[in-house]
Amino acid sequence: MKQKISSPHAPAAIGPYSQAVLAGGLVHCSGQIALDPASGQFLQGDVAAQTERVLQNLAAVLAAAGTDLSKVVKCNVYLTTMEHFGPMNEVYGRHFVGDCPPARATVAVAGLPRGALVEIDCVALP
Repeated sequence: MKQKISSPHAPAAIGPYSQAVLAGGLVHCSGQIALDPASGQFLQGDVAAQTERVLQNLAAVLAAAGTDLSKVVKCNVYLTTMEHFGPMNEVYGRHFVGDCPPARATVAVAGLPRGALVEIDCVALP
């Protein structure tokens, strides 16, 4: 059984996907880019600013599922260049603190929607 999760405090899905799905005892969040949930506008800014907005969006989706960033067990980070790794990682590290940060993969990709510099998806405990 699966349950759709959505939050008005995160960007609405713009295609045939859900913001998140609760299934198998886990919350599976779709990738987020730096879209402002109120206006739907893309945040023009450096990778640090975009990472901050992405993590705020993920936190909003997780809150709608009754959980939060502290319960994330796995993240996938997509960057348009590994030159952005340091600034992304600095912001990321402020959001995932403690003795057991989530497992993570970080890859460079050829491109992301709306010209984004970073996209992050995650899986969390409910």
